Order: sequence, then C-alpha cells, then structure tokens
Amino acid sequence: MLSIVEGLLIFIAVSESVLGVLGNGFIGLVNCMDCVKNKKFSMIGFILTGLATSRICLILIVIVDGFIKIFSPDMYSSGHLTDYISYLWIIINQSNIWFATSLSTFYFLKIANFSHHMFLWLKGRINWVLPLLMGSLFTSWLFTFPQIVKILSDSKVGNGNATWQLNMPKSEFFTKQILVNVGVLLLFTLFLITCFLLIISLWRHSRRMQLNVTGFQDPSTEAHMKAMKVLISFLILFILHFIGLAIEIACFTMPEKKLLFIFGMMTTVLYPWGHSFILILGNSKLKQASLRALQQKCRSKGLTRVTELC
Repeated sequence: MLSIVEGLLIFIAVSESVLGVLGNGFIGLVNCMDCVKNKKFSMIGFILTGLATSRICLILIVIVDGFIKIFSPDMYSSGHLTDYISYLWIIINQSNIWFATSLSTFYFLKIANFSHHMFLWLKGRINWVLPLLMGSLFTSWLFTFPQIVKILSDSKVGNGNATWQLNMPKSEFFTKQILVNVGVLLLFTLFLITCFLLIISLWRHSRRMQLNVTGFQDPSTEAHMKAMKVLISFLILFILHFIGLAIEIACFTMPEKKLLFIFGMMTTVLYPWGHSFILILGNSKLKQASLRALQQKCRSKGLTRVTELC
C-alpha cells in the first residue's frame, strides 16, 4: 500500500512525463515540418529532433520500468523482461546523452569565441564533429552490451517477498554499473566541458559589452545573459537527471527504499520535460511556433463560444 507522500511523488512524476511527451513532441513536430517546408536538412534540426525523440522514449521507459518495480515486481521474475528493458535502456539513455552532448558541442563551436588554435581548428571543421561523436556512441554501445549481458547472466531478479533480489555483492554490482556507464560518463564529461566553456565565453563577451556600451538595455548584452541563464538551467537539470539515475540504481540493491526510488524516478524525469520547455522558450523558431499554436487555439475557442451564443 502506497503512502500519501509516495502517491504524491508518483503523481508529480506522471505529470512531468505528460508534459515531457507534449513538449518534446512539439519540438520534434516543428523541426520535421520546417525540414519538409524548406526541403533542407540542417544539423541543428537533426540534433533537436533526435533529442526530442530520445527524450520521449526515455520518459516512457523510466515511467514503465518504475511502475513495474513499484506495483508488479513479480513481473521481473518471469520471462526476459529485465533483459529487454536493460537493452532498451542502454540504447535510449546513451542516445539521449549523445544528442544532448552534440547540441552543447554544436552551440559551443557556433557561439563561443576563443583564440586557442585547437578551438579554431574544431570550429572550422564543425561538420566533422557530429560524425566523430556518432562514432563514440557506437563505440560506447559495443563496449556496453557485453557488460550488460554479463550482469544479466550473473544476477537474477527474484520476487521472494514482492521485492527485487540481487544475487551478487553490492560492491561488485556498483563496479559493473560503472563499467556499463563508462561511455555515458565520457559523453557527460564532454557535455560539462563544452557547457562551462560556452558559459565562460558568453560571460566574457557580456562583460566587454557592458564596459563598451553605455546604458542598461543593450540588446546584445541581454541576449547573452539570456543564453547564459538557459545554459545554466540546462546544466542543473542535466546534473539532477544523473543524480536521479544514481538513486534508482542504488535502490536496486535496497528494495525496501520504495519512497527513495520514487523520488529518484521523479528527479530523473525532471530533465527531459524541463529542458524541452527551456528549449521552446529559448529558441526563436520554437517560441514563435508555440505562440502561433496558442493563438490558433484561442481563436478556435473564441469561435466556438460565439457559435454557442448564436
């Protein structure tokens, strides 16, 4: 039986999931429509569409897996459900991290301003960066799948008392989890580096603009400050996502900590839905599309009310 707090956290997690699917679905739809309309395939459109799609899949697998563990843990003791969820989790989670890292790298090379020769070399070859990152994703998959197969063969999830049971020492389990997530950790490290460097570049540029331009309403400075706020919020949500994942993995060895597991699930879903709305508000194309959609909805409601009155 769930407590009031557990029920509240589940309700929040489900609400986040619905908002996340709607927000990311909107991003993917706008970019696909823009691609069809312009008959042009852009790198940023591909990254945003892939990021939105992977996030929708990530939200669904986190919620489905969480609900199974909370309400029907006995399902893990029969069949190959654990295997399927584990394989799907690897593909979707690493793809999501890859698209997020690609987005931060793309913005870093496009917007940042550094005089270092390595940065200038990469900036001049921005079209090469995405295929290189794609190669790192496939390498991560090739390294991870044998590890997860070994974990699944060495461990067995049971349902002795409607809980999960792990037949291996906790230290060995966590060591194997680190090996499984080596590729993700490398991509996450690259994401952090590019985000921090981009924030530093934007901050330096804003300081120069404030010193060179009189007045407090300089549009360029405000745009750079807005970009920094978006990046910092993105960074915070991304870190919270990893904290939530760590909590969920840790709770696998502590099945009695159901409240902590639900909190981890809620924290994990916070990033894919939160950042989708940050992207919509921070991207002029997505923001204009959302405003047009809201205007059309308001007009249709207004026409419906007028019709009803007539």
